[in-house]
Amino acid sequence: MRITPLDIQQKQYKKKLRGLDPDDVSQFMEMVRTEFEDLVKENNSLKDELRRRMQEIEDYREREKTLKDTMMTAQRISEDIKVNAKKDAELILTESQLQADKIIQGAHARLVSVVEEINELRRQRASYESSLRSVIESHKKLLEVTVEASAEQAKRDEKVQFLSKKPKKAADGSGGSDPIYE
Repeated sequence: MRITPLDIQQKQYKKKLRGLDPDDVSQFMEMVRTEFEDLVKENNSLKDELRRRMQEIEDYREREKTLKDTMMTAQRISEDIKVNAKKDAELILTESQLQADKIIQGAHARLVSVVEEINELRRQRASYESSLRSVIESHKKLLEVTVEASAEQAKRDEKVQFLSKKPKKAADGSGGSDPIYE
């Protein structure tokens, strides 16, 4: 059973002969009641304060739990982003490597083609040089033949010219055997 300040105030004592002074007891009881009432008020006030503080603590705990959950979610998302970024980077790197390989293969194929073209041009050049040498040799021989033929023709022409001149009779009238050509 709980005692209240009102219980203290209304408490009645039995009177006995040679008992306590009722005024003194009443005065002390009033003082105890007042102190007790102040303590009850303070206790109630502290209980209210405690309830408020407990509610605040509970609110803070809920906030803390929410923050922890948020941080865990953020950390998970961050890890997911890192994993995805790493996968994307690997994918980009793989695609870049494939593209680089294609470019290198294309360049190699082009190099082979250019080398083949250069070899073909060298072959054609050698063929043209050989053909040109043959043409020059044949023209040189033709020129030599023509020069020889011209020289022979000049000798023939000279002989023909020599033969075509009429012999002159000697002025002395000797009628010698050496005719003189004009």
